[in-house]
Amino acid sequence: MVGFKNRYLVMEVFLDPNKDLAADEPIIITQFNLSKAIKDSILMNFGECGLASSLNSFQVKYVNPITKLCIIRASREDHQKVWAAITMVRSIGNCPVTFSLLAISGSINACKKAALKSDELKFEQYKLMAQVQTTDDILQQMQNCLAKIKVLEH
Repeated sequence: MVGFKNRYLVMEVFLDPNKDLAADEPIIITQFNLSKAIKDSILMNFGECGLASSLNSFQVKYVNPITKLCIIRASREDHQKVWAAITMVRSIGNCPVTFSLLAISGSINACKKAALKSDELKFEQYKLMAQVQTTDDILQQMQNCLAKIKVLEH
């Protein structure tokens, strides 16, 4: 028996830097609001039929709100449609965003390795850019996020 074939996309979310300076309502990227933005984009760009076919295995597997890194699962047949829809997402909530694809893989293990490497490098960069000391709360939150990546499965 052949298993269901998936593709895993490791994406980085870039928030609008001008929005951060305003500090009106800081956007926190979660699995729910990221998934909603992508589904809305699929619906707008590919219609109801495109949305229905891509929802078969679409899932936001992991989101790190500190480093803005996420892992998205899509079926092998529809991963290009999902990728195109992600590229066309312009905002999450009221915050303008853009996406960058870091890695794409057919296995979750290869994706976990790429995500762990990228997450650790981005967190080091985050600590350097945050000119204040990182609190124990942020360090604990980052450790929790890294632990979530390590236990990801299909």
